[in-house]
Amino acid sequence: MPVAAVQKTKANITLKGSTEIVTEFFKYAVNSILFNRGVYPADDFNMVKKYGLVVLVTSDEALSAYLEKILTQVREWLMKGSIARLVLAIVSKESRVTLERWQFDVDVTEQSEADGHGTGPPPKPESEINADIRAIIKQIVSSVTYLPTLSEPCAFNILAYTSADAQVPEGEWLDTDPHAIEAGKAEAVKLRSFSTNHHKVEAMVAYRYEG
Repeated sequence: MPVAAVQKTKANITLKGSTEIVTEFFKYAVNSILFNRGVYPADDFNMVKKYGLVVLVTSDEALSAYLEKILTQVREWLMKGSIARLVLAIVSKESRVTLERWQFDVDVTEQSEADGHGTGPPPKPESEINADIRAIIKQIVSSVTYLPTLSEPCAFNILAYTSADAQVPEGEWLDTDPHAIEAGKAEAVKLRSFSTNHHKVEAMVAYRYEG
């Protein structure tokens, strides 16, 4: 009598696993923006394979350490559900005017039970999550085709929007200007989104234009 093997399904991604996915996405998204928008010289980046793509990651030790420090805190906020938005603002070094504002909204989503019998959505395959992230990274890379050329030296700021009860390390994060672009001088492009069973990330970029 023939027997069939019991099919095993991959367990739902844990909160910690989801946090790592989102944090890692921020790392590669920020690096891709800084490279593709020319905020740092192209020679300061190395090619690595991620999400089935070749992506660029900074080789500048000071920048790498700075980003890692930020991402370590973002990871902690994600685990506690106390971060709602991460923003990368590109500003003119000379005038300090905000030229671009890359925004990533983070929502905490309901998840099903680990055994797959809960009332929430079914576990989402990591391959599907990676495909969605790949689409966003591709949009960042292609942004040079629709965003105005940044023809002046630029710097960047990273802003985190947290809940009122979030623990914010003193001396490392300061209350700041939201780097909004003035009404009437801004255009926005909505990018793709991705979600796990714990987080949903929606992306967009606003840019300054002189009409």
